[in-house]
Amino acid sequence: MTTYEYDLGIIGGGAAGLTAAAGAAQFGARTVLFEKAPALGGDCLHHGCVPSKSLIRAAGVWSLARRSSEFGLPPLDLPGVDLGAVMRRVREVIERIQEHDSPERFCRLGAEVRFGEPRFLDEHTVEAGGERISARSWIVATGSRPALPPVEGLESVPFWTNETLFSQAELPGRLLVLGGGPIGLEMAQAFQRLGSQVTVVEFMEQILGPEDADLAAILRERLEAEGMKVLTGTRATRAEAAGSGIRLTVVPAEAEGEEKALEGDALLVATGRRPNVEDLGLEAAGVESSPRGIPVDARMRTNVRHIYACGDVTGAYPFTHVAGYEAGIALSNAVLRLPRKVDYAKVPWCTYTDPEVASVGLNEKRARKAGVEYRLLEEPFAGNDRALAEGETAGKIKVLLSPGGKLLGCQIAGPHAGELIHEWITAVSGGVKLATVAGAVHVYPTLAEISKRAAGAYFSEKLFSERTKSVLRLLFHLKGRACVPPPDEETPPTKEN
Repeated sequence: MTTYEYDLGIIGGGAAGLTAAAGAAQFGARTVLFEKAPALGGDCLHHGCVPSKSLIRAAGVWSLARRSSEFGLPPLDLPGVDLGAVMRRVREVIERIQEHDSPERFCRLGAEVRFGEPRFLDEHTVEAGGERISARSWIVATGSRPALPPVEGLESVPFWTNETLFSQAELPGRLLVLGGGPIGLEMAQAFQRLGSQVTVVEFMEQILGPEDADLAAILRERLEAEGMKVLTGTRATRAEAAGSGIRLTVVPAEAEGEEKALEGDALLVATGRRPNVEDLGLEAAGVESSPRGIPVDARMRTNVRHIYACGDVTGAYPFTHVAGYEAGIALSNAVLRLPRKVDYAKVPWCTYTDPEVASVGLNEKRARKAGVEYRLLEEPFAGNDRALAEGETAGKIKVLLSPGGKLLGCQIAGPHAGELIHEWITAVSGGVKLATVAGAVHVYPTLAEISKRAAGAYFSEKLFSERTKSVLRLLFHLKGRACVPPPDEETPPTKEN
């Protein structure tokens, strides 16, 4: 029987790798984790989730200060923003969280952390720093990096990605953003609120392509109201220097049209991600891969059964919470030998713009594509008392049901949508009936009441129908309406039978 130095080897110290390492070590598996960067945490901690949300928070505070007169407060004459000071605060947040992702903490859990760039020599062995390390099973969790679009001259001009954005110290007067997805829009709105004039260029006909068009339109209206220029259905063809700035040439995406030149002081490229599959020696281990990522089955196994892959490197769902979820599946199979499988049908996500856009399960776009019949319930935030009190009435909730009333999915565009969606995540994941959501007592006044109201709408039309009223009048001798509103053109009087 072959013996190996470790039960489990992990390549990549981001969300997926750290989840797997912590779990495996606590189960008693001899575990080694490799990370090529100087610190653990991966893209999420250093270049993604944490710094972006810290920046968004700073920009949100500044935006709220501009709105002081909306709340009966004196208008404020705000000075210019020192981006360097903002970014120092961002780094402080990263450093605080870094304490949870330290080699010492993982050592206390029982996992060994090594810094370096391992390469597979065969399906059980890697080489790193001149040393060979073997493990019975391996998990590849090397993440992804920014993907660059085919724009002529792009690499000859200075541009930002999420990996360089948070090291900037000077606020650009004009910022061009390539990409109208979550990363591009979150950062575009943050810089617009901090004082830049931002122009977003998106190839597709709508921003946030996977979301329903009506929710994307709610966000676009807010972005443009804040002064941002949003160009959809537009393709960037050329980038070049223009004095100390950048000139971007754009054309209509799908048809012939006139070129247009956009000028900015800085350019942010946010056009997607590319899995990190190079320089791992995957071919030596017999693991199949492509520029699209490492293919895996539902148990997160590659074509080599004891080598797993999870997180962005698979090219599937580029979310930190999905990386952690996949790592748990891989861990169960690799260490516990439990045949757990992933279920992406219930994966939620959120775009942290203002308003936020969150989703779980099917939306209208995905339902139509899958040929799923559905019924739609909608409720606007304008009818929510807490939203009115806080001056945040933009947006709505959408709930999709099967014709028989089974919950299929929920989408929310509005204040704190990323928090509100969790009631629906629980409902979708746990098979909770809509009546349970409608019947649950929600605290007043809260934004969460919008969920109860949306769910209750499904039952209201039956509960308060004319048929129900007739039956109740017959059974309990009810007298009916006590007041009839005066007739007008928009609301005709209700006729009682």
